[in-house]
Formats: sequence, C-alpha cells, structure tokens
Amino acid sequence: MKKIARLMLILVVAMGVAFTGCAKSDGVEKSNSSGENNNEKLKVGFLYVGPVGDGGYTYAHDQGRLYLQEKLGDKVDATIIKESVKEDDAEVLQVCEEMINNGVKVIFGTSYGFMNGMKKAAENHPDVKFLHCSGYEMAENMSNYFGRDYQVRYLSGIVAGMKTKANKIGYVAAFPIPECVRGINAFTLGVRSVNPDAVVKVTWTNTWYDPVKEKEAAKALLDDGVDIIAQHQDTTGPQQAAEEKGVWSIGYNSDMSAAAPNAYMTAPIWNWGPYYVDQVQKILDGTWKAESYWGAIDADDSKSIIYLAPLTKNAPEGAQEAVDKAKADIISGKNKVFVGPLKDNTGALKVAEGVEMTDEEMLSFDWFVEGVEGKVN
Repeated sequence: MKKIARLMLILVVAMGVAFTGCAKSDGVEKSNSSGENNNEKLKVGFLYVGPVGDGGYTYAHDQGRLYLQEKLGDKVDATIIKESVKEDDAEVLQVCEEMINNGVKVIFGTSYGFMNGMKKAAENHPDVKFLHCSGYEMAENMSNYFGRDYQVRYLSGIVAGMKTKANKIGYVAAFPIPECVRGINAFTLGVRSVNPDAVVKVTWTNTWYDPVKEKEAAKALLDDGVDIIAQHQDTTGPQQAAEEKGVWSIGYNSDMSAAAPNAYMTAPIWNWGPYYVDQVQKILDGTWKAESYWGAIDADDSKSIIYLAPLTKNAPEGAQEAVDKAKADIISGKNKVFVGPLKDNTGALKVAEGVEMTDEEMLSFDWFVEGVEGKVN
C-alpha cells in the first residue's frame, strides 16, 4: 500500500508540473519562467459585407488580413472570416457571438452597417477587442478606424478633370451617408481645381455589393453623356460599363485595371494590412487602447492606409505632375481640401472663406458641393 501511495504522490506532482508549464491570458500566447510557450494562437476574426472575390472593397480588406497572417502568423490565427454578412444588427451580433464561441478574441468588422451590432457584442463581451471600419461608435474594448479617403479622392478628381472632354463625369455611389458624400465632394473639388467647367453627376444604388446594379447605374450615366465613370462601390461593374462604352474610368478599393484595361486610369487604393498588423501587435503586447483612427496619406504609399494607384497609360498628359504637386501640398498641410469658401450645389455658402472644416463636420457631411449634380436625400 505504501508503494502504491508513493506512486500516486509522484503522479500528482508530475501532473502539477505539467499544468503549470505554460499559461495564457485572453487567448494570447504567454511564456513561462522556463521559456516554454503555449501553442494556442490569438484568434482574429473578420466580418465582410461581400465575398472576398468582389475585386474591390472586400478583396482589399482580405488582402490586409492575408498580410496580417503573413507578418504575425507565428502568434496569430487570422483565418476566421465570414463573407456577405448583412448590415443587420441581429445578424452581425449573431456572427460575432459565433466567432467568440469559437475562441476568437479580436474581431474586425469591415462595413459601416456593422456598427450597432458590433457595439452590442462589445457590451456583451468586455474581454474581446472589436475594431469597426468607417463608423463612429466606441467603447473601452471597441475602436473605429478609417483613412482620410477624401485626400485621395481629390487626387483622383484631378485626373478625371484633366481627361474629360464632355465636362460631365459620372459617379456611381452606394448610399447617401457621410462617407460617400465626403468622397464625392472631395472628388468634385479635385475635378474643378483643374477644370472649373466640369460637373459630377451622381447616381445612388443603395447597395454596396451588386455587380449588375452597379453596372446598370454606370450605363445610365453613360447614356446621359458622361465620358468618365468614377465609383464608390465594391465591385468592378462600373469599370466594365466604361470599358464597353469606350470611355474612361476611375476605380476604387483596389487596382481594377484587369477589369477595364482600356478605360481604367487610376483608383484610390485601400492598404489595410499595416494597420491590422499594428493593432494586433499592440493587443499581443498588452498596450492596445480603443481609439478613433483616421489615417492620412503619406509620401510613402506603403505606409498609407489609402493611396492613389499608379496612373495608367489611359491617364491624360501632365496628370502625374499635377497629382504629385497636389499630394505634396496635402501632406504639407498647404491644401486641406475642405477649406472655404465652399458653396453647396444650390449656391448657398456653407463654409466661409479661409475656414477649414473640422473632422466632426467632415464626418457628418450631408450636402453636396458646387459642381455636383444630384441629391443627398
């Protein structure tokens, strides 16, 4: 009996050593005093509004996810995604709950309409980190993030303004929310900085992802006499319409040259990867804090969350020089983009001469600048 008791004691001690050999907190791998590591990785989930193969917005986010996996894959599992999530609070909350039940500790939600559902999930799970793209809600465990897209929209407007012969440019846009309105306004200011006679005609589709509807909206604008198509949509549908019509185009989200090689001139490009790596690394390090991030363009495109894609052969002569100068002025602060005098498209003065719009005002844009043909509501 003494021999059996002695063996049992040895077994208990051995088991105690085994269970204290490693430790983890909030799903993050930790090292113990012996230098051994827990093999469990920090699970990071992504909610997408469309399929990763959309060739635009969701594709760009997924490229950022892949960049995160490449850079931090030894510590992070960033393979958890949910495509085509509806912008419905209940569905967003359900998807978040499913991810959390599967061990996800960090959730990136990549569409404006995910905001309220994610906020509720953040309230339910204070131990999980939530990062929401393009919204404004925050909590102790929930950030929001975006890029100063209007800076790059302005640059793309310069290219369009120099290229148009009809002085009519079409713009296919998703929803009349501040994000889209701000981009249209900045684009129009860029157009009219080089071509004061040009106008921008806007059509709303009320969808982020619908290739057929987006393309049809672009075709209607082309039938109305525009000779350039720009877009705030998730797919290449508008680009294809321009290609088929034999006119020009400005893309969005990613390089869309393959979809419209004879039309595409350039595009504002989202570069989400560096931001994703920065935020997840801070979570791993225990230094992360919720914030409202609105990243500006940088002289080095690889460091910018958004930048202008290289101009193609379809771009007008002299456009590169004009874009480079405008970009330098924006980076230096010489050109703030939204500085008065600014009138709306009814002729009413909205921003007095010399007055710069605040971030809060830009984030709540509900009117079009002079030169835009269309209505916000």
